[in-house]
Amino acid sequence: MALIEARKISKIYRLGDIDLRALDGISTTIGKGEFVAIMGQSGSGKSTFMNVLGCLDTPTEGRYLLDGVDTGGLSRDELAEIRNKKLGFVFQGFNLLSRTSALENVELPMLYNGRHASERRERAMQALKSVGLEGREDHHPNQLSGGQQQRVAIARALVNDAPVILADEPTGNLDTKTSTEIMELFVRLNSESGITVILVTHETDIAAFSKRIIRFLDGHIISDEEVKKDETIT
Repeated sequence: MALIEARKISKIYRLGDIDLRALDGISTTIGKGEFVAIMGQSGSGKSTFMNVLGCLDTPTEGRYLLDGVDTGGLSRDELAEIRNKKLGFVFQGFNLLSRTSALENVELPMLYNGRHASERRERAMQALKSVGLEGREDHHPNQLSGGQQQRVAIARALVNDAPVILADEPTGNLDTKTSTEIMELFVRLNSESGITVILVTHETDIAAFSKRIIRFLDGHIISDEEVKKDETIT
């Protein structure tokens, strides 16, 4: 059974008298342990598709199944619960709380599922260690580099043991060296922990770290190919 399954998904926005199809009958599956890059020009539908995968938006037509659960029939609270348990999010802008420490930022997702304070701290410490930030637990975001802030965001995405990480332009605010370090971290998490990684990017060198690239254009999937590591992506 696929971990993620999109069945003829469309997303239609009404603009006056015009229907804008951001997604137009998308069908695809992503299995457990895959590392997939989603690419496309601005307006291609890739970000809309990512929002559907993250249960942040619902399809106008079609069905989206996450780990066998049809999300179309879920209430708002049920969608929030599935996001908390099944999905970890990493954004271009890090989305850290500026007045809280790295440790407290990582603990945040656990506040919603009733974990005891001592367990939250232990799990957050372990997550920070796993991304190479041991000893930085008490640092606030303004005391960390951009790469370190993104590592905190990745630790936050990992802390609930979500099987899927959704990363939206995760290297967009980082320099080339730091971007490579972050992508190598995603590769390690995917290969060593079996976490499914799905990232949106418009950069071919970033997509090259993945194992599969799905390309969007005008709300359609125009290609879906495995990455050959000995070739340059064009």
